[in-house]
Amino acid sequence: MPTDAARNLEQPLRGTGGLLLCRAAPDAVAPAAVLLRRPMLLAPAGGGWSVLVPADLSWQGEEEPVDLVLDGWAAALAVGAPWPVLALWWDAGRAGFSLASGVRRPVGYVWLADGTPAGEDEAMRTFAGRLGLDPVFAVQALDALTRPDSEADAAARLRGVLAVLAHAGLALPAGLVPVRPADALAEAAGMAPGVRRTGRAGWREVVRPELVEASVVGPLMRGRRARLLAAAHLVAGSALGLWGLGRRSGGWAAAGGLLVAQGIAGLAYDRFRSDRARLPVPPD
Repeated sequence: MPTDAARNLEQPLRGTGGLLLCRAAPDAVAPAAVLLRRPMLLAPAGGGWSVLVPADLSWQGEEEPVDLVLDGWAAALAVGAPWPVLALWWDAGRAGFSLASGVRRPVGYVWLADGTPAGEDEAMRTFAGRLGLDPVFAVQALDALTRPDSEADAAARLRGVLAVLAHAGLALPAGLVPVRPADALAEAAGMAPGVRRTGRAGWREVVRPELVEASVVGPLMRGRRARLLAAAHLVAGSALGLWGLGRRSGGWAAAGGLLVAQGIAGLAYDRFRSDRARLPVPPD
């Protein structure tokens, strides 16, 4: 007789939902997650992985498809992070994923509800390469998901993606099955071991120099090149944020906001370190 977990894995798409999988530990993800300015549940998801689940359903009122919302969140998290972010999403008609990594163009794949492939085959190889997956096993398994299969619906395709990632250490907490409605996912995430809630961060918290200095990119954010990069972030972030607001896309607006925050943080950090360098050294 199948267990409850097995029954969940056999369920077809039911409603709308999504997950964000970050290839980093929760301690590294938490500071970036607050910049989404949306309540999220953050939990460990295996060695070197974390999962983010929307804590409420307010995002579903943004009148844009679930893939645009989740893709925008993934881009916002990954644009300034040294680790990639994978968005898994589904609704009544489709399911798919999008991998964001730095400022590179996201790569993803889509299936119709009945499992019909609706993406580019080459995307799977790019996906495997950016995540550092096994170039033989993973690529073969992912390629199989792009071929017609009358017995595999969209839910089965997503389970196939997770099965490949399991070989890279991913282990989702119980109940976080990517075919369930968003409210069920939030309930399950709230009971996951080590879960924490991320909220909104004010801009003053984002640009605190001591926090930037403690980050992995802090030592790189000084000098003329760093100032030019920070200014570029400000310009690009402002444009992207306005574009996202114009399209009423909370995810892409968040990505623009994060770029702006990074630009401000870079300029603030460079000024902070320059001022510190001019301070007299106290005698021993």
